[in-house]
Amino acid sequence: MSDQRAPDWRALSARASFASHRLIGWIYWDPLALEKYARLGIDVGGISYIVSRGAPLAPAGHEAVCAAFYSISPPFIQASLELAEQETTYGALQQARDFAVSAGLRHYVPEICDGLAALGPALWEAADALPVSGRVLFAAHRQRPRPTNDPLLSAWLAVNCIREWRGDTHFAILAAEDISAVQAGILHNAQLNYPQHWIPRSRGSDDDALRAAMADLEARGLAAAGEVNAAGLALRQRIEDRTDELSERAWRRLGEPRTVEFLDLVEPVGARLLARIDETAGTEWMPAARTRRT
Repeated sequence: MSDQRAPDWRALSARASFASHRLIGWIYWDPLALEKYARLGIDVGGISYIVSRGAPLAPAGHEAVCAAFYSISPPFIQASLELAEQETTYGALQQARDFAVSAGLRHYVPEICDGLAALGPALWEAADALPVSGRVLFAAHRQRPRPTNDPLLSAWLAVNCIREWRGDTHFAILAAEDISAVQAGILHNAQLNYPQHWIPRSRGSDDDALRAAMADLEARGLAAAGEVNAAGLALRQRIEDRTDELSERAWRRLGEPRTVEFLDLVEPVGARLLARIDETAGTEWMPAARTRRT
């Protein structure tokens, strides 16, 4: 009798998603990327995050980007895109980001570069197999021209597409649960045990928005006395679990051997990439790449 076991796809999906956040997230505060954005007229870190990540979708307008980003302040997104359109082009911003990605990976995690590059075609096959319906930011990223002379960058972009598909899916679940943009930040903040309201405030929520969002959570039994309660934390965990479950699709398509190969490459250097964020932005940014604090 065979002793082969079925893969635990939920666990693999959760691990691969977390590893992807760390593989991708450092670039948003990378000094080389920020230097290149500054040369293009974008010299504020928060703005560069919006315009570099949103660049493939930005020609559709700021309201489309607001909808896709879900929990980030719409006025801030609008102002960011207006500045980018005054100073440069979205194509130039994407080229600057891509250059910094390629250089940064080779500098910070050189030991994974050949292996990640070799996985690129399989990662793109997995990304191309994902359904586009309802995943607008993923779709915008996937239709970008793919580099033909840099397999490492191409593989990173494929992982980023899979990560954006997960993000679009996560936001759809939040919407289905009637969790507002501000409440999404409040619940995530509580799940990670961050300083009070750090995450929603980092995304532009003011005192009035926070009070209104918390009052609604309390009315729904998800918070009490200004704090997310056990029911609220349980809901946030169910949302995360459902996101991981639906996101199995990409990793199932990649297959267990290659998913494990991806994890064997990226997980050992994840803390090093997270440390890049700590050094360049601080120890709170990129909460999706962090574990709960005690």
